[in-house]
This record gives sequence, structure tokens and C-alpha cells, in this order.
Amino acid sequence: MTQNEFRRRRRQLMRMMGKDSIAILPAAGIKQRNNDVTYPYRPDSDFYYLTGFEEPEAVAVLIPGRKQGEYILFCREKDEEKERWDGPIAGQEGAVAEYAADDSFPVVDLNEILPRMLEQCERVYYAMGCDPELDKNMSSWISQIRGKARCGVHTPQEFIALDHYLHDMRLYKSRSEIAVMRKAAKVSAAAHKRLMRECKPGMKEYQLEAAFLHECSRRGARQQAYSPIVGGGNNATVLHYVDN
Repeated sequence: MTQNEFRRRRRQLMRMMGKDSIAILPAAGIKQRNNDVTYPYRPDSDFYYLTGFEEPEAVAVLIPGRKQGEYILFCREKDEEKERWDGPIAGQEGAVAEYAADDSFPVVDLNEILPRMLEQCERVYYAMGCDPELDKNMSSWISQIRGKARCGVHTPQEFIALDHYLHDMRLYKSRSEIAVMRKAAKVSAAAHKRLMRECKPGMKEYQLEAAFLHECSRRGARQQAYSPIVGGGNNATVLHYVDN
């Protein structure tokens, strides 16, 4: 998917939002598996739908009509030591150059910068419950802003569920999205055909799972929409069987 596709989606959402509004979308957090091992990272679907950004610790902000830039991406700063262990970090320059952000700030500065952005808006588009930590911060920021009302500081008047708008948008697929879906279907079909060729008595469920995942990865599909269900015998009657 090209950056033009993500840019088109952001523009469509901002047209629906109108001026004097702000949308705030956090990326998914990192989930610890054990000790210093984490689960494979996957960004929040709505966040990725609008940004194409796959790093954790990020927050996307859309402000229609903002003179300094409508799309702001808060993300991690470059860190050579961390990158030596975990791989490249886009940083603020990469957020602009590679992910088409109009402006970018370190995510550690979110608490200082975002409240000032909220003061300029009438409506806040935000999905409560997706990020408990950001929910707490949002509540704190709004309380702080309201406390300054006597000093002439403006307080947002309306809070709107962002997921309602985004999920309606996601129902309608562009040509680019349809092309990706067709490619995914072809990869899945090829993996199923491989299993039919290789399946034989005595094979373990996990062996078939491994063959399926290998075929998908070999063809460029490194993530699946859901975990493969490979059930033989009595396991085949368990609707959401995933032990394999």
C-alpha cells in the first residue's frame, strides 16, 4: 500500500470531521510475553489504516485546516543504542520523509504539546477504551483546560466516537485495497492447495500449520488475519480450536 492511499484516507476522514476539530489515534502497545521477550508487534488497525506506521509508542493527530500541517505524528526519537538491538526507528525526520506526516514530535513530549492543540478545537474525535493510559491523560488534559476557562482558554465542547466514522470508511474498499485482498486470497488458496497435496495419515496438526504458514510467508504474506485452525479427528468439531 502506498503513502498516497493512507493520505487519501486521512483527507476523507478530515472532510467528515470539518474545521475546529481534532482526531487522536494511539498505536497499540507492546505486550510482554515473558522476561525480555515480547509478542510479535502489530499496530492498532484503525491507527495503521490512517498512517501505515508500524512502530509502537506512537500517536497520530489530525487537525483539519491547521496552518502548520494537518497530520501530526508523535513517535519515538532516533536511538542508536536501541536500534542496535531492536532495528531501525523512523524518528521525527523519518515520520515526515517516509510516512508523509506534515509535522512530527517525540512521543515523550505528548503531555506538553497535545493539550495546547486541544485548546484550539471545538470537537474531539477519539475512541475511548482502546488505550487506558491515553484515556487517563485525555481526562487529565481536559480537566486542566477547563480549569483555565476563566483565563479565556477555550475548552472542547463535544467528544465524538472516532471508531464509528473509521469503521464506516473501512467498509468501502478502494482499488488498491481490493488488489491487496485479491493477492491475499491467492496466497491463501495456494497454501490450502499445498496442504491438500502434503496431508497424509499420521501427520500432526502443527506440521500442517507449519506448512501453511511457510507457504504464506514464502509468498510475502508474513501476517495472518487470524491464527490458523488445523483440527483433525475430534478437534475438527471445535469451532474456535487453535491448539494445533
